[in-house]
Amino acid sequence: MLKHFRFSIIFTLICLAVSAYWGYTHGPDAGISTMLKALAITAILAVMEVSLSFDNAVVNASVLRHWDKFWRTLFLTVGILVAVFGMRLVFPLLIVGVTADMGMIEVAKLALNDPATYSAKLMEHHGEIAAFGGAFLLLVFLNFLFDDEKDTHWFHWLENKLASFASVPAMSVFLALITILVMSSYVPDQSRLAVVIAGIWGIVVYVGVQVVSHLLEGSDKDEDDAEKEGSDAQPTSNTKGNIVKAGIGGFLYLEVLDASFSFDGVIGAFAITSDVVIIMLGLAIGAMFVRSMTIYLVEKGTLEAYIYLEHGAHYAIGALAIIMLVSGTGLHVPELVTGFIGIVFIVWAVMSSIAYSKRNAEIGSDK
Repeated sequence: MLKHFRFSIIFTLICLAVSAYWGYTHGPDAGISTMLKALAITAILAVMEVSLSFDNAVVNASVLRHWDKFWRTLFLTVGILVAVFGMRLVFPLLIVGVTADMGMIEVAKLALNDPATYSAKLMEHHGEIAAFGGAFLLLVFLNFLFDDEKDTHWFHWLENKLASFASVPAMSVFLALITILVMSSYVPDQSRLAVVIAGIWGIVVYVGVQVVSHLLEGSDKDEDDAEKEGSDAQPTSNTKGNIVKAGIGGFLYLEVLDASFSFDGVIGAFAITSDVVIIMLGLAIGAMFVRSMTIYLVEKGTLEAYIYLEHGAHYAIGALAIIMLVSGTGLHVPELVTGFIGIVFIVWAVMSSIAYSKRNAEIGSDK
C-alpha cells in the first residue's frame, strides 16, 4: 500500500508546508495561530474531498483496469494537472471572469486580495454549476442502470427490470432532461434559463464524450479477424491504433467525470473558507489520494474481489447527482451528509460482496 500512496504522502507534506507558510505570512492576522488554522482547514478539505470522491475512484478504476501502463501513467500525470490546477483553481476563476466580465488576472487578484467578494461572485452561479455537474453524473448513474449487457446485479429484481429500458432510445437522456426541468421550476425566475442551459450542456458534454469515444474506437473488424486466425495471431497496426484511440476517449470521459465531482468539492470548500490558496491545496491533496486509490484498486484487483463495489459507487454517484441538483435550487445539503451517503453505499457494497463470496464458497464446498 505504501508503494501506491508514497507520492500522495509526499505531495501532502509539500502542500501542508505551503499551507503553513501561507498562513504564517499572509493576511491581516498572519502568524502562528493563523498558520495552525490554515493547516487544520487544509486537512479538513483534503478529508472532505476524499470522502466525497471515493466513489469516483471506484468508477475510475472500473474504466482504468482495461488500460495499459501508458494510459494509467498519463492519467496520473496529465490527469492530475487538469484535476488540481484546471478544475480546482482555473475553472472557478474562469466562471467568475466570464460572468463578471473580468480578466483572469483581475479575477486572480480579487481571489487573493478580496476572497469574500470572489466567493460571493462564485456562489451566485451555484445553480448553473450544480445543474451541469448534476446532469452529467445523473447520466453516468442512469446508463449504468440501463445496461442490458451487465451480468451482475446487486439489487437483482430492480436492476434486472431497469436494464430492460436499454431498448428504449435515449431513455437516460429523457430522464435527465425531465430532472433538469423539474429542478429549474424551483430556482428564481432570473436564473431559470441559465440553469436549464447549464443542465443541457451537462447532457451535451456527456453524450459528446460518448460520441468522441465511439468515433475514436473505430471498427473492431481487424481484432475479430485476428481472433479468427488463432490466438497466436498478432493484432494489426490498425487494431493497436484503435486501442490507443479508445484510451483517448476513456481519458476524456474520466477527466469530465472528475470535473463533475470537483464542482461539489469546490462549492463545499467555500462554505468552510474563502481563501482560494487553502482551498486549492486541500482539494489538491484529496484529488491526489483519489488518483492513488484508483491505481491501488486496479492493481490489487479489488473490483474483481468485491463484485458489488462498482454498483455501490454508481449508486453513490446517483445520490450525489440528486444532491447537487437539489442544492442548485438553493436548498443547502451539508457536505457531511453527502460524504456519509457515499460511504454508506460503498460499505454496504463491500459487505454484500463479502457475503456473496462466502455463499459461493459454501456452495463450492458442498459440491
